Amino acid sequence: MIVKTKKYKLDAKTYRKIGMRHVLKEQWWLPVVIFVGIIIINLLVNLAYENTWIYSLAPVGVLLYFLFWYIQFVGVPQLPQNQVMFEKLFYEISSPQILIKKSAKEGMVIKWDMIKSAEKTKNAFTLKLSKAQYIHLPFKIFNTESDIRFLETILKRKNYLS
Repeated sequence: MIVKTKKYKLDAKTYRKIGMRHVLKEQWWLPVVIFVGIIIINLLVNLAYENTWIYSLAPVGVLLYFLFWYIQFVGVPQLPQNQVMFEKLFYEISSPQILIKKSAKEGMVIKWDMIKSAEKTKNAFTLKLSKAQYIHLPFKIFNTESDIRFLETILKRKNYLS
């Protein structure tokens, strides 16, 4: 069986949300380490110099971490090599592969082993190809409920969903 979807364009705002959510899910511990590390360094510095203002650097460090990733996800849609991710595309999903088509003649194949992980939210599937590349498939682009269930079955069979 092949699932054919309607055309869909991933907008930059949705991409940023997905990217930030995945970074926080995978690297939630890093802002904690930054915060605690700066506090420990501040405690050591306070042994020699009496300063309390230096503790404000801990939240600033965490803020800079989030700002770094946010800037990365704002910049990706503007790069010419990533423009394909943000064009109107339609998908043909089957057990061996995902065919991403720009038109009837232009397209590319994504094998299932290229996908690192998958996530099902209340209104979409998100397939992660790399830290900054995602295939976002909202339920509204599927023609029927059985198409959604078929994709979910494939993802479970390939151990991307539990």
